[in-house]
Amino acid sequence: MRQATSARKAATAAVSPFVLELQAALRDGTTTAIAGFALGNLSVDVRRSTDDVWAIVRRAGKGGVALRVAHAPGGVKARVLRSGSGEALRLVLESVLGRHDVVFRTDGSDLHRLRTTVTLTPAAPILVPFFPRDLYPLDAQDDPMNAGGHVEAAQRGVNSGLLYLHMAEPAFGSLLYFQQLTSLNDYYRATKTKPDGAVGGEWPELGYLPPTPPQSGTPPTEPLPAGQAVTLSDTIMVFRDAPAADERESARLFIQMLGAAYTALDRPRTKYRDWVGRAERTLADLERSPKATVRHYGHVYAHPYTDAEYPDSMVQLSLLAAMRRYGAWRAKPAKLDASFAQGLERFYDPKLGAIRRYLPNVGDDKDADAVDSWYLYHPMMNLARLALDGDRDAHALFLKSVDFGIRAARHFKYKWPIQYKVTDFSVITKVAGADQRGQTDVGGIYAWVMLQAYEMTRDERFLHEAQAAIDAAEGMRFNLNYQANLTAWGAAACLRLWRITNAERYREQSYVYIASFFHNSAIWESEIGFADRYRNFLGVTCLQDAPYMAIYECFDSFAAFECYLRDSGPELEPAARMLISEYCKYALDRAWFYYPDALPKEMLATEIRNGHIDRSLSFPLEDLYVDGQPAGQVGQEIYGAGAAFVFATRAFHTVDGAPFRLFCDHFIMATERTGDRALSLSLDGGETCTAGLSLVRLPRRKLTKSRLATAGGDALRPHAETAARLDFRVPANGRLILSWE
Repeated sequence: MRQATSARKAATAAVSPFVLELQAALRDGTTTAIAGFALGNLSVDVRRSTDDVWAIVRRAGKGGVALRVAHAPGGVKARVLRSGSGEALRLVLESVLGRHDVVFRTDGSDLHRLRTTVTLTPAAPILVPFFPRDLYPLDAQDDPMNAGGHVEAAQRGVNSGLLYLHMAEPAFGSLLYFQQLTSLNDYYRATKTKPDGAVGGEWPELGYLPPTPPQSGTPPTEPLPAGQAVTLSDTIMVFRDAPAADERESARLFIQMLGAAYTALDRPRTKYRDWVGRAERTLADLERSPKATVRHYGHVYAHPYTDAEYPDSMVQLSLLAAMRRYGAWRAKPAKLDASFAQGLERFYDPKLGAIRRYLPNVGDDKDADAVDSWYLYHPMMNLARLALDGDRDAHALFLKSVDFGIRAARHFKYKWPIQYKVTDFSVITKVAGADQRGQTDVGGIYAWVMLQAYEMTRDERFLHEAQAAIDAAEGMRFNLNYQANLTAWGAAACLRLWRITNAERYREQSYVYIASFFHNSAIWESEIGFADRYRNFLGVTCLQDAPYMAIYECFDSFAAFECYLRDSGPELEPAARMLISEYCKYALDRAWFYYPDALPKEMLATEIRNGHIDRSLSFPLEDLYVDGQPAGQVGQEIYGAGAAFVFATRAFHTVDGAPFRLFCDHFIMATERTGDRALSLSLDGGETCTAGLSLVRLPRRKLTKSRLATAGGDALRPHAETAARLDFRVPANGRLILSWE
């Protein structure tokens, strides 16, 4: 992704032949009209040039964009067919390549949205050495060389195929271009390619560059098969009539426009997952397996990976905090709870006044003084969580440690490096190689920790520290994300600051964090390689340059977003509420596949960086890959074992006196017992989305007759029914009434 890629004028721009060809065709009037239609106050003009068919979207007097619909060397013949329901235009294009079928769909009820789907049925087995990009900004005279603007965000790795740009010369406005990569799986499988960074480009040649096999003296020979229709492009473009005034407004518009693209997608259905059963198995394995824990100084500590790595304060506190909440949820503390808590003090260094990463007896193969910036604050966050839940020892340990965290933040002026020495703050690694930046979103989790401290003490200095950290992140735009869960906690901190201070800028700044988070998301369902064996829709790569989705970042972001939504109100941008709710919904389904027993043995990695994989243990793998690489290359995370506890306690709800437990894949924002056998519950997800809700039979009980209805009285019937469970799909936004006999 290249932030703020600016236009260059014709006299100095270096451009490809395709830019010059389009410029000449539009200037010389050599294109031929095929059809046209309106899109709100925009016009769409579909035209044919020598080797291409274009959809030119214009705003009168303010320029536009040209979308290459089809590239067919040798020319095309076009026929307009009768449009189907919901279609603005349907075309058939005949060329030497075969038959292109093109469908345009529009929606101008709110934001103007144009979806263009193109399939090719090859006339012969076709090798694809190259296809050009498909999006070109145009000035008021249809010249791509003189349109001025900049790209805010483009595709990262194999995440969503999106491009977000503003065009001010002329004042065309803002555009979100979204290539729905799910539709293109057949192309990737046939050509043995993957869409790594496929959407981007250099102004004015932007958009989707279809991946092609590497060319050489002996190129690959995987063709698109003759006679089989394959989707070449499924493009959604969302338009706004004005560019953003600042980064907060730009982020809000991005979220809003991404939400409009999201509602046009054919999204996969989620499945019920038994996270309570998974949590019980995880607890048993933590307690019994010699590969899970180790003893030091007479205390029990968790291994970070299966039978590997030294005890680690982040690991210990992450597991303890999740386990403690699960014990409270089931009204039965875990056996390891007290054991894990007793060993925490050993991580504290009284000389520094800080919690260290490792125990004092860590091996010489580790630098005991080195710490990743975020690693200082994440243990403090979970320690504060324990303290706020009434743990006096955690309260005391947190207050002994918090001032060191503040000293570090002030030393680095709230802009942290990748790694430094805790003894003197000397920098070990200043920036990441991928973007030459430090840990850009550590200020987010730091701010959250400061707000926890403020909640504990009501000391105003903690509130001021949180404000300073969030204020220091201004100007990062779409480069804010370093690690997904830190970005999510930053969003939560912004919204909590808004609630405390009533300063609108913090609610608005939360959108910068949310936009950066979803910029790093994979809003598509890959079927490349082994990815067809698990869900990856709406997964988020763990780091800004990471090739994989990670379980820890997944469930920690889930927990942060619960806090964000509970602090929200009617002022929140609806698209932000929808996207966050949908992320959490899909996390409950997708995260199941991190567990090695949920995957075929043959797709597990054989070369593993940390420890080994034991499929009999209910601990998740660290890594799943959108591009279908073998899973678990980094290792099997014991430190990610808290996932099952987090998901179980948020998604499953005890209903006193009922023979069932209630499962919902959206956060239930309010409940009220309206009768002995009646319950009202409120969901606050996307207005056009659905939620999964299940009645799960309790052990040794029998499901009785029940009724679920909307607040308006519309009865909802289960879509699946067994003796153990009733599964419903319900509106994700609104109030539901549940009654039972």
